[in-house]
Amino acid sequence: MPTEEMKHLVVAKFKEGVVVEDVIKGMEKLVLQIDAAKSFEWGQDVGSEETLRQGFTHAFLMTFGNKQDFNAFLSHPDHVEFSATFSAAIEKVVLLDFPAFLVKPAKTTDPAEEEPPSPPA
Repeated sequence: MPTEEMKHLVVAKFKEGVVVEDVIKGMEKLVLQIDAAKSFEWGQDVGSEETLRQGFTHAFLMTFGNKQDFNAFLSHPDHVEFSATFSAAIEKVVLLDFPAFLVKPAKTTDPAEEEPPSPPA
């Protein structure tokens, strides 16, 4: 049986006055330093209704090759240190850690398969 990727999803509402960009830079530095993290992506809500968003503004998603890599990340001293900084910056948070089941992979385009642009007429 193949090893399942693990996802670590964090949805956050930051405290008033927090410089969110600094927190995000810290997260980016953290995942670049710790090899156990395969990928990291984040985004800020731009269109949900406030009643649906419930004050949450940012989502962070990390991917790990397997549960062992995820556990190594959680126990890494840099993660433990950053967690205290992150916890002090957030008002509310939702955390979900789950094995990933891919239903539809992202389309990738091979540049060799692309048709060259037509010359101007």
